[in-house]
Amino acid sequence: MVVFALIFLMTGVLIGRLVYLMVFRSEYYVEQAKDLHERERDIKAARGQILDRNGVVLAANRTVCTISVIHSQVTDPETVIRVLAKELGMDEETVRKRVEKVSSIERVRTNVDKSVGDAIRAYGLAGVKVDEDYKRYYPYDTLASKVLGFTGGDNQGIIGLEVKYDDYLQGTNGKILTLTDARGVEIENAGESRLDPVDGNNLVISIDYNIQMYAEQVATKVMEQKQADHVSILIMNPQNGEIYAMANVPEFNLNEPFVLNYDAGTDMDAAKKQELLNQMWRNPCINDTYEPGSTFKIITASAALEQGVVTLNDNFFCPGYKIVEDRRIRCHKAGGHGAENFEQGLMNSCNPVFMELGMRLGADNFYHYFRQFGLLSKTNIDLPGEAATIMHSLDNIGQVELATMSFGQSFQITPVELATTVSSIINGGRRVTPHFGVKVQTPDGENVEILQYDQVDGIVSEETSKTMRTLLEKVVSEGSGKNAKIEGYAIGGKTATSQTLPRSAHKYISSFLGFAPAEEPTVLCLVIINDPQGVYYGGTIAAPVCKEVFENILPYLEIEKTESLAQ
Repeated sequence: MVVFALIFLMTGVLIGRLVYLMVFRSEYYVEQAKDLHERERDIKAARGQILDRNGVVLAANRTVCTISVIHSQVTDPETVIRVLAKELGMDEETVRKRVEKVSSIERVRTNVDKSVGDAIRAYGLAGVKVDEDYKRYYPYDTLASKVLGFTGGDNQGIIGLEVKYDDYLQGTNGKILTLTDARGVEIENAGESRLDPVDGNNLVISIDYNIQMYAEQVATKVMEQKQADHVSILIMNPQNGEIYAMANVPEFNLNEPFVLNYDAGTDMDAAKKQELLNQMWRNPCINDTYEPGSTFKIITASAALEQGVVTLNDNFFCPGYKIVEDRRIRCHKAGGHGAENFEQGLMNSCNPVFMELGMRLGADNFYHYFRQFGLLSKTNIDLPGEAATIMHSLDNIGQVELATMSFGQSFQITPVELATTVSSIINGGRRVTPHFGVKVQTPDGENVEILQYDQVDGIVSEETSKTMRTLLEKVVSEGSGKNAKIEGYAIGGKTATSQTLPRSAHKYISSFLGFAPAEEPTVLCLVIINDPQGVYYGGTIAAPVCKEVFENILPYLEIEKTESLAQ
């Protein structure tokens, strides 16, 4: 009876276990069985291309191969090791570890040139798989590198537009399923099931290849002439926010993004190299802030006109400085400009005139216009990592801070923030969203989505906008920006020279912001030269760069010559 009781109990336990496995865990073991009898390999989908506004391909794909081994199917491991080491240029010990590793499938190397993959396939080695894959390829190497960005080994975006629009550009991988026996060997004549990949969509952007290339050439030339640290040129349409070019030289090679674009020596660890790579990849136009200097006087003047604290005929006197509390704050002209009206003060870029405007506005109003113009929020440009404005809190703005803020010092903004804010002042009062993405298309060129961006009306009145366009045209035709003047074109603009921190380093940023045609601007250009050697005044070295850019792109954009607004 004891024996029979034990047998009955054990039988009951076994039956219960079988019921649990076959009923409650059935789905799990069905999947386990499939894994044992099916081998799955990915078919990579092609990543969508990035095209400029005219259809020029800026980012494409090259066919490459992934070389793998299936341990259970390798019949001559020594030959496999020898051939793969030879064709892939790898040492035999590394290849041996991967070939002898017991796994369902082991990758030996990815991103192998197709010619090499074809050569390995021709050997007909049992257990060696050669699958075609795609690798990102940039036809113009360094062109717009800090805008386009690049992808990693898995073809996913890492920086720039590649990561911002990754969901559109990425396709859906396909799969190949083959049947295997219990040893993992593929069953002959069992066939295979195939799920075809879906290629990614193309992205059409606002960059114009010709304008971008020319901007980079001009930026490189002035960087070499002035031995500057780096130079940025931003060209955009102030009416809708489309960016035609964003040059940040020195650029880097998108096809070799992990190779530094300068000789940094060999004595560095992985962490140091990664730090240098991160610096190389930074886009100064959106990732870095700076004191804008006198280009910001456009914004101070607009706020003063909007608030009604100044008229064009208001008179001022500049002795070469202004005493603010216990500070003697200089004008860039040591001897002063003497008697001048508001219009002349802007043309002369006179600091005391703008300090007076700051005092008339007061801290509360100044801060109000900072917010109204959008300077306290990001532009929401379609690139990752945009920096925010670095600004005093309202409670900390005293008379000295107010005076220095009025001519663009003691706070910091990004170049794209400055260009966007000035665009809203000269386009009639609409704050546009700066952007690159225009539309998403299928690989066959059919539109999937037309990308839309926010606009905010009422930044300034139409009257103030018109007045500022006229004043800024005079800055170029008669004032401090005359080095940007082009015969036959009405160009508006403003020069700037700001000192970087710490002031004791005596390093400067020279810049110029110009737009054309002055009556109804359709192109804006911001030039920023960081730490030029020798002469560093914006009107002397940055304005001519803008002039050179406009001389070439205005005819290209079919912008007709116009008379000066002052006539």
